[in-house]
Amino acid sequence: MFESLSQSLSTTVNRLRGRGRLTDENIREALREVRIALLEADVALPVVQALIQRVKLRAVGQEVAKSLSPGQALVKVVSDELTAVMGTMNAELNLAQQPPAVVLLAGLQGAGKTTTVAKLARLLTERHKKRVMVVSCDVYRPAAIEQLRTLAEQVSVAFFPSAAGEEPVAIAKAALVAARREVIDVLIVDTAGRLHVDTAMMDEVKALHAALIPVETLFVVDAMTGQDAATTAKAFAEALPLTGVILTKTDGDARGGAALSVRYVTGRPIKFLGAGEKTDALEPFHPDRVAQRILGMGDVLSLVEEVERKVDQEKAQKLAQKVMKGKRFDLDDMKDQLEQMGKMGGMAGLLDKLPGVSSLPESVKSRANDGEMRRMIAIIGSMTQKERRHPDLLNGSRRARVARGSGTQPADVNRVLKQYQQMAKMMSKLSRGGSKGLMRQMRGALKGMGGGMGNLPPMR
Repeated sequence: MFESLSQSLSTTVNRLRGRGRLTDENIREALREVRIALLEADVALPVVQALIQRVKLRAVGQEVAKSLSPGQALVKVVSDELTAVMGTMNAELNLAQQPPAVVLLAGLQGAGKTTTVAKLARLLTERHKKRVMVVSCDVYRPAAIEQLRTLAEQVSVAFFPSAAGEEPVAIAKAALVAARREVIDVLIVDTAGRLHVDTAMMDEVKALHAALIPVETLFVVDAMTGQDAATTAKAFAEALPLTGVILTKTDGDARGGAALSVRYVTGRPIKFLGAGEKTDALEPFHPDRVAQRILGMGDVLSLVEEVERKVDQEKAQKLAQKVMKGKRFDLDDMKDQLEQMGKMGGMAGLLDKLPGVSSLPESVKSRANDGEMRRMIAIIGSMTQKERRHPDLLNGSRRARVARGSGTQPADVNRVLKQYQQMAKMMSKLSRGGSKGLMRQMRGALKGMGGGMGNLPPMR
């Protein structure tokens, strides 16, 4: 998400950073480029106009003009205003009420409501330790009910059964009674969608809202629809007392216009971003972190949180102890590291959160992909246990056998072994406490994995 916008804005702000002095002319030129970048990212025109006006007012004031580093000051102004447009801070779910707290999800057909119900249920269960029940009131698509039943089993939450032909309001009321009886903390209700906003759908959602009086009414919208996402969200906000928005399919949206438009157009906060089909692919929306990512500054806080949640801490501790004792880093260890990376969204997901990566050429970023990572895991998996522990045993004939077993070429096996050697050197440096040497080795390893990732900005 935001790739095209980030590339455009990063080029502009990097040019400004180096300016010891800003003039009216280069401020005007920079704002023109920012305006074009926002419009190309499919940000709604009123949002673009308001954002540019606010940046302009602050840019020509004392805040920037009197700064020792006016270029940096202007970048901060752009970052602050982007954050303000998207809502300033993360808006958490308000579940502080007598259980069960009811969360109602609404939206158009195809936006990913049913999958989002499961994702939200998993997030509340794992991170907030809530007892969750889900129910489908989409009686027009029996497949939606079965889909939710399957997803509920996958994320280990209670499922209240419903069937085509039943009244949506009757289903919702019965689910609420069951949730109270089973001492459920949160009841998440999936509603029917249509291909477009129509009176019948709105009347039904209004009736469900009146019957349930939900503590949270969330509008689920496909981020790839761009400005249409904001327009549809506004229509729902006028019909329902929405408390927030969930943007889905953000992994397929390179522009990010919806994220920058929805809050301004509707006045409702974006609460979550959904990326991908997996049930763990739902993250709280932090406007300040997103603004930093748009400006090419990365999102290190989210990366750290993701590492803490998804990395196997026991394995990480064992590897750390092994390295610090000076024991050899082997191919099994490398395979473990690659698999942990996959759990955190793969190379693409990690790179997206690292500072400076947005300025790298697309040809470089595309080579650091998850397919390459899976191929490396398959190659190591085709080796014997003895070969993984003692890579020196891998002569020409053994490498040919490993290549056949993994469906790759001997040259691919050679590349994996070369990257292993770089990682082993890096671990050796770490065990000796050589931080500067470790940084050089890390850059070399990234270069090997990304076919040019060594062009990353210097690590300070």
